[in-house]
Amino acid sequence: MADPEAAQNRINELRELISRHSYLYYTLDSPEISDAEYDALIRELERLEEQYPRLVTPDSPTQRVGATPLTAFGVVEHPVPLLSLADVINYEELQAWYGRINRLIGEQKMDFACEHKIDGLAISLTYIDRQFTTGATRGDGFHGENITLNLRTIRSIPLSVPKDAPPRFEVRGEVYLPVAGFNKLNREREADGLSVFANPRNAAAGSVRQLDPRITAKRPLDIYVYALGWAEGKAMPETHWETMEYLKSLGFKINPRNRLVHNLQEAEEYYQEWVTQREELPYEADGVVFKVNSLALQHQLGDVGREPRWAIAYKFPPVEGTTLLKEIGISVGRTGTLNPVAILEPVYIGGVTIRTAALHNEDDIRRKNIHEGDTVFIRRAGQVIPEVVGPAQHTGDNKEFSLLEKVFDKEKDRPACPVCGGEVIRPEGEVMYYCTNAACPAQLQERLEHFASRGAMDIRGIGESMAETLIKEDIIKDGDVYRPAKDVSDIYTIDREKLSQLEGKGEKSTDKLITAIIDSKNRPLTRVIYALGIRHVGEETAALLVQKYHSLDELVGASVNDLMTIPSIGPKIAESIVAFFRQEENQAIIRKLKESGINPVAEVQANTLPLTGIEFVITGTLQSFSREEAQEKIKALGGTAKDNLTKKTTYLVVGAEPGSKVAKAQALGIKQLNEEEFLKILEQI
Repeated sequence: MADPEAAQNRINELRELISRHSYLYYTLDSPEISDAEYDALIRELERLEEQYPRLVTPDSPTQRVGATPLTAFGVVEHPVPLLSLADVINYEELQAWYGRINRLIGEQKMDFACEHKIDGLAISLTYIDRQFTTGATRGDGFHGENITLNLRTIRSIPLSVPKDAPPRFEVRGEVYLPVAGFNKLNREREADGLSVFANPRNAAAGSVRQLDPRITAKRPLDIYVYALGWAEGKAMPETHWETMEYLKSLGFKINPRNRLVHNLQEAEEYYQEWVTQREELPYEADGVVFKVNSLALQHQLGDVGREPRWAIAYKFPPVEGTTLLKEIGISVGRTGTLNPVAILEPVYIGGVTIRTAALHNEDDIRRKNIHEGDTVFIRRAGQVIPEVVGPAQHTGDNKEFSLLEKVFDKEKDRPACPVCGGEVIRPEGEVMYYCTNAACPAQLQERLEHFASRGAMDIRGIGESMAETLIKEDIIKDGDVYRPAKDVSDIYTIDREKLSQLEGKGEKSTDKLITAIIDSKNRPLTRVIYALGIRHVGEETAALLVQKYHSLDELVGASVNDLMTIPSIGPKIAESIVAFFRQEENQAIIRKLKESGINPVAEVQANTLPLTGIEFVITGTLQSFSREEAQEKIKALGGTAKDNLTKKTTYLVVGAEPGSKVAKAQALGIKQLNEEEFLKILEQI
């Protein structure tokens, strides 16, 4: 075909045909042509585009597969936060949720959209001028990873949309791996001598986060769109259900099992229907989601924390089985927790072979009366995470489990972390034991990510991927040798030349990271303290510490009693701080940070803020502003806003429909303020 105009016409015709048949096959599951006929259309289009490369466009079906490998994931900001869901596990809790939202908006009739809570990976898809431009993971809800090239390989995601779509909009959906595809993938991996995926969700998440989109393209991933995130330039429907129907008309795949119901009882019936049929589903689902259908009511209800008030996840009951508890092992979590792990005789439950299961903590093991050698009940909570429920038969030696005995180091003559040998503590009032060593290899990646995070040292360029690279690659200069990072202070000895030699690290990205590391040396003391990752010391507590301790040296030498003189710091926080700085490895980290030029001194303010040293707790609903706004006003004036009452609470602010805090405040002798009295305090300042 020598005529470019004729080639353009045929290319346009082929793209329309392929897009139509892709939609019929991947979205509607109603193919009209055979796989061979579909492949022939693809091959013809590929030949024409190869002959006329100037006619290739980003939305061509041929551009789904074979893109050059990603060198790194960029960060995408979600203009509208991609929130997670609160959940309930029974009808009573569902009724309580319904009661709460009714009290907020007044008694009125509500319809609900019912959807399956598919166990996959939440993603966002942004379209500009009818073209799919950006795909991202949920991330922290506000920022996600840019996985656009990988998502382009999923054939049920349209690369372009009809002309009547909004000029700019974003949809949210769940990328998942069908159960049949998951089982096939694991069989292939076993045949190739590779480790198998634990569950479909892990497989889906791992598939869309491949650095090479060609690997993603080989996985049988699918998607259901479940929400419109935002839209510009066109009026949208007034209900969630109508919005989903509209997105369906644009070519997006909507779960046909969704249902619109008109009251809570019908919602419960939908849930019970799928409790009995969930094993027949072609995907893993761990519950159903109910959403208030009216978008106006959704807006009125708003969000609380990182969860919308207008939606709830109703979890399915877990699946159970029995097996032999061979041994109770100990693993160290990414935050330093020492976690008992059940080593099991392999058992097949809910479509998965389970070899290990969660035991939560020592108290939980004793409460359940579990011993090594017992036959135990195993529950696959949410169809995914296995846990030991209790003994089915006592066949063990009945010796009471002791975590400290399990990790006791005879040479050190004390309990020690099984990974690094660091000091093990159990803070007062807590159920978990912790390794206090900030250089513990099991915790290192988590600590590196936290140290470099925005609220801490704010080192742009060190996220999950780079933290993993720091641990694995020899880019830390230590005298005349190079090695991987061992603790957070090693960030400041990254060798620029070694870094630039890593795959995907060019001169520009290397220079940006090195500049960010150098700039971070000027962070204030508050952020340095927070960056250290001391348990129970968040940004707010770090700010309180700086009011009393104006350097790292002063804080390192603080005693428990000294720390407890600070408002809002009780024995749990004080003991955690002292235990952290008592660890020799942590003291070494402080020394190395100082040697790198990080040793900030806090500015001593001559005039303290008016509410400094005063702690407030709010209960009930305020008329003048929301609870969050009130807490921000308190903090801006130097005060402390807490959620729970303690002996250190100065005032309990009581709004409409207060809770049980009123009685507790009376018992503790805490002064109570009504809203008018609270406002007078703010106005007088």
